[in-house]
Formats: sequence, structure tokens, C-alpha cells
Amino acid sequence: MVPVRVLVVDDSRAMRALLRACLERDPGVRVVAEAGDPHEARAAVKAAAPDVILLDVNMPRMDGLAFLERLMRLRPTPVIMVSTAVGDGATALAALELGAFDCVPKPAHPEARHDPFPDLAARVRAAALAPIGALGPGGLGPHRPPGQASDYRPGRRVLGIGASTGGVEALLRLLAGFPATCPPTVVTQHMPPGFTERFARRLDAHCAAEVREATAGAPLVPGRIYLAPGDAHLEVAGRARRVCHLNDGPSDSGHRPSCDVMFASLARLGSEAVGVILTGMGRDGAAGLLALRAAGGRTLGQDAATSLVYGMPRAAFEAGAVERQLALAALPAAALALCAAQSPDG
Repeated sequence: MVPVRVLVVDDSRAMRALLRACLERDPGVRVVAEAGDPHEARAAVKAAAPDVILLDVNMPRMDGLAFLERLMRLRPTPVIMVSTAVGDGATALAALELGAFDCVPKPAHPEARHDPFPDLAARVRAAALAPIGALGPGGLGPHRPPGQASDYRPGRRVLGIGASTGGVEALLRLLAGFPATCPPTVVTQHMPPGFTERFARRLDAHCAAEVREATAGAPLVPGRIYLAPGDAHLEVAGRARRVCHLNDGPSDSGHRPSCDVMFASLARLGSEAVGVILTGMGRDGAAGLLALRAAGGRTLGQDAATSLVYGMPRAAFEAGAVERQLALAALPAAALALCAAQSPDG
């Protein structure tokens, strides 16, 4: 196996050494260059041609977001932001919208931890597999303007959407294709606390339907889309009157919020539920989506070509949980058709 070649960009020499040590415990990853600021990084990109870049935000001479914007415009390369700044939802969302593959916050006192970045090497290996054409702002191709499907009539079905790495861009594209009368929709996107409320506002500004962070007891009605908070599982409760239920129980499939938990709750609705699984690393969502399909619900998955990380959709497809795999651009119409009143697809 050829190791993934990594450039580490951070103004702290100690942090660069720590990141190198964490990464090189994995034989599939090798740090080929380091840089103390974006000006040094520019030269290192040309000289070392890294497969993946780890990039800090707050640095001298140029901040990491400005460098990220230039890099994605001139030489798209998978970037993982590793910074205390990405603990702020606005900064992390800005980085992802500029084309960052992922964001990893630095823990407090990382030098005191045995393994301060336990899954960083896995994220680097996943980033190296990202299709170059999907990187950068708007990299997943054209999307429909909000609300074009004006002839859509909602039925009884509730829609659930699960996503992880790459999901910020994918959800923007998918939900922008929904009309103001879209089906009642719940969304689980793996995000830390404090991030989801800002992301919900960002989605709301780009969608014809109303998007908000989920709260306990919020009614599931047409035209409403609810995003799971970053520190709670989002479930659907009730049958005659469906509402959001927040569950602060332990992580499931390594995540809270968990796509598996959300899809499993939708399975209780049987044929009145539809599930869609989007880009993401790992297996979260596969078991829950399989339960939903087994209960009579309908299911869709994002295909490999348009997934930034074909991990979660692949796991669900291989488990038999996905009826059809479609390109991201085709998913809005397909999901609406399954949820519509008197749907031709049943």
C-alpha cells in the first residue's frame, strides 16, 4: 500500500511534531512536509505535491481560510482543518463551504493526552480518496433553484436524511431542490454542538422550506425541515401527530446524533417513512435504514460518483438497505416522488 502523503501547516512547531507523531502511527500515512504559515505551505505544495493537507486557521501572514480559498481555486487538494477555531460553528461552516474535506478541533492541552487525535489518520485516508472534482465551492455540480417543484403535493410520509463527511454541501444541494410544501423532514448530520444551529440558519437561507434546529416536541408538518442538534439523537415520535423527540442517550455507531437512531425511529412508521443516506465516512445509518426498509419504508442512497466519501452510502447499499442509488442531482426529485400524495412509486 502506498502511504498517503501529508503536508502539515501550523505555526506551532510543537503542534506540527504532535500531528506528525499521531499520523505516522498509521503505516498508511506519511508526513512528507511541514510549513509554519501559508506562504511556506504554498512552496511545500509545489515541492512535495501532498495528497492531503492539514491546515490551521490562525497563522501569521495569512489565515488558513484565505489560503484554503486560494488553494481550492488554483490547485484543489483535500484539506482537513485542524484548529481550535473550528470549534466555532461559523468558522467550521465557512471552511467546509470553501471546500475543506473535514474539520477537527484541537483538544485543550493535547500534549497531555495519550492520543489527542484518535481518528485523524482514518480521516486523512478517507480524504485522499475524495474525488478531486468534488472539492471546492460548488464542486458537486449545478443544483436546482429553491422551490422549483411547485406542483408537489405532500402525502402522509415523513422523510429522514442522514449524512456525515461531505454532507454540508450535499444537504445544501438536496434541500435547495425542495419546494415550500416539502414533506415533513428530519435530518441527522454529524456535527459538534454549537455548529448545527448556525448550519440550520444557513440551510434556511437557501431553501424554500423552513429549516430549523430540532427542539423537543416540534411538530412534523409539510414545509418544515428539522436538523438534529449536535449533542442529541433526533427521533420521530407519535403516529397520528408526529413530533421531534430528542434523546441524550449514549453514542450509537460512534455518533450522537446518530443516523441509525433516527432511521430506526422512522421504521416505526412503516410504509409512511422514506429514508435517504448521503455521503459520509463509516457505517452509521446502515442498520437503521435496513430496519426502515424491512418495515415497509422506501429508501434511497447517494451514489459513489457524487459522494465525497462513499462510506455510509456504500455500507447501507451492501447491507441491502438501499433500494436505489442515485446521483446527488437526481435525489431531490426521487425523494419527493416517494413522499408525494398518490405517488406513482407507491
